[in-house]
Amino acid sequence: MFSFGKKSIVALDIGSYSVKLVQLSKTKKGYNLANLASMPLSPEAIVDGALMDTGTIVDIVRELMAGAKLKLADVAASVSGHSVIIKKIVLPATTEEELADSIQWEAEQYIPFDIADVNLDFQILGEAPGDSSQIEVLLVAAKKEIVDDYTAVLTEAGLNPVILDVDAFAVQNMLELNYDFEEGDVIASVNVGAELSMVNVFKDGISIFNRDVSNAGNRLTQEIQKHFSLSHEEAEAAKLGAEVEGLDASELKAIFAEAVESLSSEVARTIDFFMATNPEDKIVKLYLSGGAAGTAGLRDLLSEKLGFPVEIADPFNSVVCDEKKFDPDYLKDSGPSFAVALGLAIREAGD
Repeated sequence: MFSFGKKSIVALDIGSYSVKLVQLSKTKKGYNLANLASMPLSPEAIVDGALMDTGTIVDIVRELMAGAKLKLADVAASVSGHSVIIKKIVLPATTEEELADSIQWEAEQYIPFDIADVNLDFQILGEAPGDSSQIEVLLVAAKKEIVDDYTAVLTEAGLNPVILDVDAFAVQNMLELNYDFEEGDVIASVNVGAELSMVNVFKDGISIFNRDVSNAGNRLTQEIQKHFSLSHEEAEAAKLGAEVEGLDASELKAIFAEAVESLSSEVARTIDFFMATNPEDKIVKLYLSGGAAGTAGLRDLLSEKLGFPVEIADPFNSVVCDEKKFDPDYLKDSGPSFAVALGLAIREAGD
C-alpha cells in the first residue's frame, strides 16, 4: 500500500519464521521466475511483528541477495500483525484529492493509535450500497515505528525500499495472478504463518473483510515441544515430518489432530462471522497459503466445517519456472510459504 518511488523489483517477505526472496521477470505472456531463496530466522528475531534482532535480519537479507547474485536493488516488503489496521469505512462522497487532504482527520475516529504515530493509505472502493451520497473507503494504517524498522533494515542491507505492502494484500495479488475468478466471485484466503493466520475476503479485486487469527504454525510447534520436552528446533523438525528420537507416533498424531481442530475452528468462526454480517456475499472458495498451510488434515477439516471448497494455493501456478534452475518438487512442497513474497514480486515501483 505504501509506495516510495517501473522496473523489476526484488520481493522480500521478512516473516517471523524465515526471510524469503522472490524475483520475477515480466514477459509478454506473463511472468518467469528469476530468483527464489529462503533462510530461517531464530524465533526471537521477530516477535508480534516487531523486529527484535535487526542485526541478524540484515545479515540474512544480505546473504540472500548475495546468493541470488543481486546487488543494489529496489525492494518490496510487507508488514502484518497488531501494528497494522485495515478497516472499511463509510464517508460522505468526495473526490480522491479531497479525501487525501482530510484522511488523517477522518482516520482518527477509526484508528486505535495516536494518528501522529501511523502511516496512512486509503483506497476508494465506490459508492456505498443504497446511498449515493456516501462512499466506501478501505483505510490502511501501519505504525510508523514498524514501517521505519523495516525500511531501516532494508536500507542497512544496501537496498532501496520502494514498496511496503500488507501481507494479506500481497496474498490477494498472488491469487489474482494465478487463478481465474468470475466477476462477482467472493474469495477467501487464509495465510497460515508462524505467529498469525491472516484471513482476507475479496471480490472483484477489492478486499471486503480482514482479520488476524492468533493461532498459527507456532502453536503446533509449542504443543509438540511441551508434550515431549523437546527443543524448539526438534519440535519444528517433528512438525515437518522428520524423525525425532523418543517420539511416540500415536501421541504426535493426536497433538496434530488437536491443533488442526483448534485452528480450523477459529478460522471457521471468523469466516462464519463474515458470512453472518454479509449475507449477500457467498464465498465460493477458500485458498490456504503460508508455511503451515499443508498441515495434515487442515484443508479437509476446514472444508468440512465451512461447507465449500478449500484449496492449498500454488503461487507458481501461472509462473513459468525453469526446471533446470528450480526444483519442481521443492516448488510444490514449499510453494505456499512463498505466497506473500510472490504477491510482492508482482508489484512495480510507483504503482
